[in-house]
Amino acid sequence: MTTTTAKHPKGLYFVFSISIAERFGYYGMRALFVLYMINALMMDKELSALVYGNYTGLVYLTPLIGGYVADKYWGMRRSTFWGIVLMVIGQLLMFFSALNFQHPEPARWLMYSGLGFLIFGNGFFKPNVSTFVGQLYEPGDRRLDSAYTIFYMGVNLGAFAAPLICGFLGDTGNPADFKWGFLVAAFVSVVCLILYVLRKDKYLVDPAGNPIGVEAAAKKKRDTDIIKTTDNSDPNAIDSTDTTIKIDANDTIPTPIVKYTFREIALWLVAAGGLFALFMHLFKDDLIGAFIFTATLVVPAFVISDKSLTKIERQRIWVIYIIAFFVIFFWSAFEQAGISLTYFAAEQTNRNIMGWTMPTSWFQSFNAVFVILLAPLFAQLWLALGAKDREPSSPVKQAIGLLLLSLGYLLIAIGVQGVEPGVKVSILWLAGLYFIHTMGELCLSPIGLSMVNKLSPIRFASLLMGVWYLSMATANKLAGALSSLYPEEGKVKHLFGIEIATLFDFFMVFVVMAAIASLILFLLSKKLQKLMHGVR
Repeated sequence: MTTTTAKHPKGLYFVFSISIAERFGYYGMRALFVLYMINALMMDKELSALVYGNYTGLVYLTPLIGGYVADKYWGMRRSTFWGIVLMVIGQLLMFFSALNFQHPEPARWLMYSGLGFLIFGNGFFKPNVSTFVGQLYEPGDRRLDSAYTIFYMGVNLGAFAAPLICGFLGDTGNPADFKWGFLVAAFVSVVCLILYVLRKDKYLVDPAGNPIGVEAAAKKKRDTDIIKTTDNSDPNAIDSTDTTIKIDANDTIPTPIVKYTFREIALWLVAAGGLFALFMHLFKDDLIGAFIFTATLVVPAFVISDKSLTKIERQRIWVIYIIAFFVIFFWSAFEQAGISLTYFAAEQTNRNIMGWTMPTSWFQSFNAVFVILLAPLFAQLWLALGAKDREPSSPVKQAIGLLLLSLGYLLIAIGVQGVEPGVKVSILWLAGLYFIHTMGELCLSPIGLSMVNKLSPIRFASLLMGVWYLSMATANKLAGALSSLYPEEGKVKHLFGIEIATLFDFFMVFVVMAAIASLILFLLSKKLQKLMHGVR
């Protein structure tokens, strides 16, 4: 293993800072988004849930495009810059939408335009800034899981502050005030752009002091890292002492240029078109849903079929795909925070605290503040377990995350059992759910980012980070569909023939779904560990 010190590079804290600013803009807007659609643009719950699901789904789909462009053409630095620029424009369009909310037609078109810029801006920013973290370290550095946990804490500092500030200014009960919340989100996005432009050259460097992300990975020579494996039975493994062997830059192997024939391209297009048509039929002409689900199947298949991949590289990528599948179940339940749990907070949670009524949007900060409090503890936990060679593998950590997600929904299901519609329950039930979910998130999300970085061939680093986020796109779209099961008076709702009549029924859907996914992932963890070839 590479010799490391306990101190993290300064570049980590630079990425930490721009992530705070970027996530402030994203979560500040998101905290007001559903409330703005319902209370200012007068959309109903079903339509607002559809728009929300489409937006958050596409937010996690476009990192695939951003990762591809960064890897093949622009490089990570240039892609990140344009991502921030697009997000600044998107936030300003949201402000102008709210400024004209009394004119519903132009306000809606301004909103949809703003969402488009935010979607593509996020796509260029998200996979690249996540990949920056991994490239600040030597391959095999045990600090990487800890680094991604610290990075994740930065993301959530922005997510914590944004709903409080934007919610205070925008969620006042007066629809005319939404614009101020959106304006603050736009201002902080501008701060993010300025910070990135001024400091990127100083801090975005590798351990040797060389700049990272300037050139597209596809334009470089293939830099092959040989990582220790403990699987001596694998004929493809390298048996070594506890060291990382890195081939010198002078001995690098040029990346094979893979060319596809017309027939191969035609087959991929036909397969994609067929799946798209099938999903359009299954989901009743939901264009965005069909596009997301088609991309979720076709793009990973296209990447894994690349002829330049070695056997070990291909097996490691399969691990990313398998775990990404289980991640869908986590985020489709977790992301109820922005939809059904917002309905629950507004309608059936007692928000009165000593005569003061907490704004509904402030509940969006609960998860973030718990991340800020718990992330350092989890970072130290992984380091301490790693020092004793007792750290769980990435698949096991993520199975634990799914189990904690299930337990969080079980808690609130107990809290609402037998409660009549309109009756409000203690705020502690929702707070308890967010606390347990945060522990699950810290076992799954930053560990997943670290895992993708460790398992990806360097020439596909940003693209595979985009594939990882593609699973979140599917999850967010699914979250919007599942939120439509939220009980409403006078409407009968079913899932697989089972009636969802009460809040207890609704929350138990997520209890069962997450628990089954957790169990299966636990059972697969040893097989997945073997396919990782020494990466933990």
